[in-house]
Amino acid sequence: MSTFTKEISIRWSDLDPNYHLRHSAYYDYGAQHRIEILSEQGLTMKVMQEQHFGPIAFREECVFRKEIHLNDTITITTKIGKMKADASRWTIVHDFHNQDGVLCSKITIDGAWMDTKLRKLATPTPPIALQVMDSIPKTDDFILL
Repeated sequence: MSTFTKEISIRWSDLDPNYHLRHSAYYDYGAQHRIEILSEQGLTMKVMQEQHFGPIAFREECVFRKEIHLNDTITITTKIGKMKADASRWTIVHDFHNQDGVLCSKITIDGAWMDTKLRKLATPTPPIALQVMDSIPKTDDFILL
């Protein structure tokens, strides 16, 4: 897979009193996009539930560069910036570009996988987890941890 992008429509409910996208909506769009890319590649919520593992976040940061307004057309691009060889730890980067191609924001999230029975960090054992993480496009400055 060379790219994973999605065009989003800004909802009225995502605006703040300054009439631009509220800060927490960026994180919501990023989280939705991450789950969609995993599901599209076969790592669905059902598979994670059956195998008793799921993603967790250690740190999530958004750098805001340009306002996003109600009628803007925004494209989110998702790539992996860092990852351990076994895909047990990772950094995912979401870039939000407007209709003019201008970078409006960048979300960086550091995360891992958790065993949902033991409630501890784990390396997911189903082969599909590593296959899917390997298939996600990498940033130009990707680091193998």
